[in-house]
Amino acid sequence: MAGGGIPTDSPGVAGGYLSGKKLIYPLSLVISLFFLWGFSYGLLDVLNKHFQTVLGVTRLESTGLQVMYFGGGYLCFSPVAAEVLKRKGYKVTILMGLTLYSLGAIFFWPVAHFSTPTNEKAAFGGFLACTFVIACGLATLETSANSYAVVIGHPATASARLQFCQSWNGVASFTGPLIASKAFFSGENANSLTNVQYVYLAVACAGVAVGVLFFFSKLPEVSEAAGRSASIVGGDSEELGLPMDQYGNIIEQKPLWKEYNMMFGFVAQFAYVGAQVSIATFFINYATEAASFTAEEGARLLSYGLITFTVGRFIAAGVAYFLESNFVLMVYAAVCIALSAYVSNAHGTAGVACIIVIFFFMAPMYPSIFTLGTANLGRNTRRGAGILVMGVSGGAVFPPIHGAIADASSTRISYLVPMVGFIVVLAYVTSHWIRHGRHILRIKGENVVATALEGGAVGGAVQTVHYDEKRLSIAEIEQVRRSSLAGAHVNPITGGYRVDADHEAGVERRNSIQGRINATFAGYDMKGQREETVEHSTK
Repeated sequence: MAGGGIPTDSPGVAGGYLSGKKLIYPLSLVISLFFLWGFSYGLLDVLNKHFQTVLGVTRLESTGLQVMYFGGGYLCFSPVAAEVLKRKGYKVTILMGLTLYSLGAIFFWPVAHFSTPTNEKAAFGGFLACTFVIACGLATLETSANSYAVVIGHPATASARLQFCQSWNGVASFTGPLIASKAFFSGENANSLTNVQYVYLAVACAGVAVGVLFFFSKLPEVSEAAGRSASIVGGDSEELGLPMDQYGNIIEQKPLWKEYNMMFGFVAQFAYVGAQVSIATFFINYATEAASFTAEEGARLLSYGLITFTVGRFIAAGVAYFLESNFVLMVYAAVCIALSAYVSNAHGTAGVACIIVIFFFMAPMYPSIFTLGTANLGRNTRRGAGILVMGVSGGAVFPPIHGAIADASSTRISYLVPMVGFIVVLAYVTSHWIRHGRHILRIKGENVVATALEGGAVGGAVQTVHYDEKRLSIAEIEQVRRSSLAGAHVNPITGGYRVDADHEAGVERRNSIQGRINATFAGYDMKGQREETVEHSTK
């Protein structure tokens, strides 16, 4: 980008997406981001209980951490992150997120250092402010990383790919409670904030290290104008030149506010994250009150639950290669509803064990809902990703309700709150499954076989042209979404394309679309029966 110090000369993506070995490095970079916010989230749930002990806050007051984390950061800052992503591209957005994340973690040091028994409430307020800054950084990272994981590879495997990346989020999330169970609850640390300083200093250093790695890496950019976000162009649309998804539905370019599937996906994401955060936030309280575990044992059991969560994501990533994600989520949501109902009436170890099982079944919900909600958004993909990430703000709404019920009645009864969230998820995925043909086995779309760089940059991202064996699809942001030509070959240098007149039915097809192409693109010229060349430059 001109006028900036950040090296943004990122290569364009060939083929409209990357495949094979070319996917390894950019996905590895993205996975490092998932690891960072997984670790931060794992610490958050343990801090909730630790601050109840050290700072003397109630269960309801301690949910202020979740309100600032999910409400302040994700709800308020996700639209900002989405707009930066729209205008500047993935790399700049990721670096902005890492900067905020590291700053927030560093601020934990002075707050913990100057905390005394006489200013406990003020210290808790300081921790809330630090959590807000961290959450702004994580909201930025999630907006960019989730979207990037979806669009960088083959659309047909977008759900499985995002679930694989999110699985590493789970790996980090269980290491957080494992470390915290020793650092925060053992010995003299049980009533001290000293180790909180050092843990978050390490978090800040990790954020800086990953930021340096991204700064010097050439991250391939994918243009949302390609109009293929989690969608495949259908083979039976050749004559009309209409884009279709893998279910055979025509993909229409709509205003963002008319993308109803995305809006319902936001509601489902809001409900799911609220349920997930509520379950994890009060897990230690449940283990110590409904069962007979200590706080340290409860923190360790929470880490086991998050390990189960991680295993569930890896297994779900494999299942997604064979079964439709909406069908899998429908089954998983029904199981979570049944288990939540049992937990609210159970006592002892059996209830704790059921919560751990819930971790397994809710594991694939976030990436799957994100993929379903952002599918076929075309030029609205990046803003749509920001809206889906705003759904994480459900984590700021459900825990206070959960905590209020726990204070008024019991932690056991309060586990009816996440059950409501799973009911909303079940309603969304069931509707999606019915509307998209009630498929159980995964529907595979056509392979896109080539591409060319169109030239120029749109919103900080290189615009690409991609086509398959039957048609050439030209991504155009301002004028048209797609046009089709038979027997096309792309010039990888100029970004132009040539139509072979000897292709079967080529002459007839050219005649049928000549007027349409002339009306759409300047420079369409017939040069005899051997070939015709179109040179099109991006505005």
